[in-house]
Parts: sequence; structure tokens; C-alpha cells
Amino acid sequence: MSAPVIALVMLGLFVFVIMIGFPVAFTLMAMGVIFGYYAYFQPHQALMDNRVFDLLTTNTFSVMSNDALVSIPLFLMMGYVIERANVLDRLFSSLQIAAHRVPASLAVATLLTCALFATATGIVGAVVTLMGLLAFPQMLKAGYDVRLASGVVCAGGCLGILIPPSIMLIVYAAASSVSVVRLYAGAMIPGLLLAGLYVVYVVVFAMIRPSVAPPLPKGESDVPIPQILLMLLKSFFPLAVLMLSVLGAIFFGVATPTEAASVGAFGSLLLAAGYRSLTWQGFKESVYLTARTSAMVCFLFVGSSTFASIFAYLGGAEMIKNFVVGLELSPVTFMILAQVIIFLLGWPLEWTEIIVIFIPIFLPLLPLFHIDPLYFGILVAINLQTAFLSPPMAMACYYLKGIAPPRVTLVQIFNGCYPFLGLILLTMVLVYYFPGLVYWLPNLLYGSR
Repeated sequence: MSAPVIALVMLGLFVFVIMIGFPVAFTLMAMGVIFGYYAYFQPHQALMDNRVFDLLTTNTFSVMSNDALVSIPLFLMMGYVIERANVLDRLFSSLQIAAHRVPASLAVATLLTCALFATATGIVGAVVTLMGLLAFPQMLKAGYDVRLASGVVCAGGCLGILIPPSIMLIVYAAASSVSVVRLYAGAMIPGLLLAGLYVVYVVVFAMIRPSVAPPLPKGESDVPIPQILLMLLKSFFPLAVLMLSVLGAIFFGVATPTEAASVGAFGSLLLAAGYRSLTWQGFKESVYLTARTSAMVCFLFVGSSTFASIFAYLGGAEMIKNFVVGLELSPVTFMILAQVIIFLLGWPLEWTEIIVIFIPIFLPLLPLFHIDPLYFGILVAINLQTAFLSPPMAMACYYLKGIAPPRVTLVQIFNGCYPFLGLILLTMVLVYYFPGLVYWLPNLLYGSR
């Protein structure tokens, strides 16, 4: 059996093992070490003298010293602290009252809250769960259609994958060597466009069919304007100022993403203290969750780096490259094929696994089709949101089902997500046909490359 065929066996065995439930990071490391031992084996060498162990040690050191990954625990800390500071309920209540004259005001307030909270945390499960506990019961109580309410919570909760400071974009930047700053700037307009399409769809749908989103009772929405402004001043503006400060410092070159993330983490502690929600228990939970998630990402990178090195050494990457070149695909066909594969991978895998394992397979092919890695990364970030919304493995739907009333079925939640899946695909088409949506802000701030 030739080395490239063994590489493909290695890839197929890896997919099979994770499909039956083994931890991805440690499966990657185990596969890399086992097949690497075979690839580097030399007769008459001592058992532990194989070069694969040197490779594993070197990859571990390089990942742990990667500057691009330092900002991940800081952004995670910021998100977890804000999540536990009861900022979300204040924000949702004020936006709900401020938007009371807009059709489907509760749904609009939910989407706006998710969009703003997405700038504080890219943790999809946390946002969907929090909004499922906070906004979903209120929409059901107000008489909203279950499908519309479900779709709003699930789709809005996934915006953190795309809207900066997205953790996913940091991981992609580390895997592709693309500037985090340019990625953030490139993702800003598509992220806001997608959130805007969600809001427009909900408002238009409520205008066409008012029964799916009844207006708030007059007593609940009849609040004086000065009181609304005061509520917004207390809930919306502090979080908005914090996030604009963090993103502004990154975009305008005042600070690196890591420095801005450290300021954001410290600012989240001040914000929680200002709301008198900074408890020792909440702080401990935030630190624990930050350490756990950061460790998961780092171990994934160590395993992925080792796996990819052995896969390339055996000739697997070259075989895939030659196969794709032999198909004589056009750039459009390749782009569509790549996005379809990523969409399908999103069913059994999390976005972290897709980015650190399979994206490196696509990256060497991009120059052959004259595709910019930055542009490709933004399309991937939009596409990966479908992984959380498309049955049968729609994790956002399962997050919501876990906290929804028993009368809400999983089928209803799935049906509510379908229109938002269509809006995600529409955004991808718009970004493809109008690349300026991605390039305008990075070129404006940093110049064209």
C-alpha cells in the first residue's frame, strides 16, 4: 500500500472514530502519533527514538506560543463575565420597549440583543440558551407563532460566529496566517447585513401575517420617552461603549487584538461590578469556563497540526491537490463545491473541528483558483452558521429544545429555522456577487494588498 493511500486511510479512520463519539482533539493526536510512527519508522531504532515524538513536542510549543491564540481566552473571559452579569435581561427589556411601535417588536428586540451580545461572545450555545430562557417564553406568552419565535432565537444566537470579535475568525486566522484585523474588518459588513436581513424578514412577515407576532398590550408598551431613554442609557449604552471601544481599538490600530481583548475582559469586570452583579461564584465560573474552552481550542490545534503534518508527509495533501486540479474546475465551481463540503461537515462536527482540521486541506488549493484566503474565510464564517441551524444535527435547535416548554416540539424549532437558512444562503450569494461587502472596510482602513 502506497504512502498516499495510507494517508487517505488515516483520514477516513479519523472521520469514523469521531463519528462514534471519541474526543476529536485526542483522536487527532493519537492518529498523528500512530501513523507518524509508521511514517518515520526506521529499522534498528529504539522504541522512543521515533521522530514523531519530536514533531508532537514542537507542534505543542508552537501552538502554545502562537500570538494569534492569546486573545481567545481574553475574549472568552469577557463574554462569560458579561453573560453572568445579568446584562442581557436589562438589554432585552429596554430594546423591547424602545421598539414597541415596530411590528414583531419582541422578535426585533431579540435579534438586536443577539447581534449586540454577539460582539461580546462568540459562544453560540450560551447566547441561544440565555435568549431561550429570557426572550422565548415572553414571545410565546405574547402569542407569537412557535416557529417564528424558535427561528429568531436560534438564528440570532448564531450571529457571534460571524460578527467580530468572533472567536471563529481568530482560529481561522491562526490556521490560515491571515491577519485577524483584516478578517474582523471584512466580516463586519456581512455580519451586520445578515442581522439586518433577519430583522427585515421578521418585520415584513409580521406585517403580512399579524397573527404570528401580535403587538404588545398597550399597558406594557405605553412608557414615556424619557423613561425609555433612561433604560437604554443604563443597559444598552454601557455594553455598546465597551464593545465599540474594543473593536475601535482593533480597527484603527490603537491596540492589537490581544491588547484590546485584555481591555475588554477588564471592562467586562467593571461593567459587572457597576451593575452589582460581580459575584465570587460568577467570577469562578467564568474563569473555569474560559480555561476549559481555551484548553479545548489549544488541544485541537496541537492535534490538528500533528495530524496535518503526518498527512502531508505521507502525500495525502498532494494527492487531494492533484485530484482537484485534474477535475479542471472553474473558480466558481470550486467555491461552490468547497462551501457544500463545509456545509455537510457542519452536521457531525463543530466549527472548531472544521476550521482546524479540514480548512487546512482547502487552503493550499486557493491560489490555484486565485481565491483570497480572507474572502474565503468570510464565506466559511457565514456558511458555518448553517451548521447550527440545519437538521438533523442543528445544535442551536437542540440547545433551545433543552430549555423550551414540553409543548414545543423539535420539528417546530426546525421549521422555524428554515427561512433563516434561506437568508444565510442569500447573504452568501450577495457576498459572492458583491465582493466589496468584504473588501471595502479592510481596504478603507488598511489599504488594498
